[in-house]
Amino acid sequence: MTNGPAPVTELRVPVWHALVNRAGVLRHVLPPCPEDVPGRFAWWRSLSSAQARDAALLDRLDALCGHLAGRPAPGYAADDPLPDAALEEADGFLDAELAERAAAYRLRRGPDVTRRPPERPASAR
Repeated sequence: MTNGPAPVTELRVPVWHALVNRAGVLRHVLPPCPEDVPGRFAWWRSLSSAQARDAALLDRLDALCGHLAGRPAPGYAADDPLPDAALEEADGFLDAELAERAAAYRLRRGPDVTRRPPERPASAR
């Protein structure tokens, strides 16, 4: 690796691994989720509020992992190989060197690059 800002290719796999590891922990602590729609609906209704937050985070992490693997996630630009949301979810789960590289990459992208899904209304939080 170089000392300059990391290109997407240097960050994508480590960020993906961080998100996969976080998702794995959540899968381990949540009750198994059925694949069928009625079963999934009943599963969501059976969760405590803390479990529901974890399940929502798991869905977000799964979507971001898919996006990083080339399957664009809803709400993110299909041509964005490393959305800010993926970097944010990886914050605190990367080693110090990769965290510095991720920060440099985010600075290089600049604040004018808006690649996040629309904010949820306060009433939905």
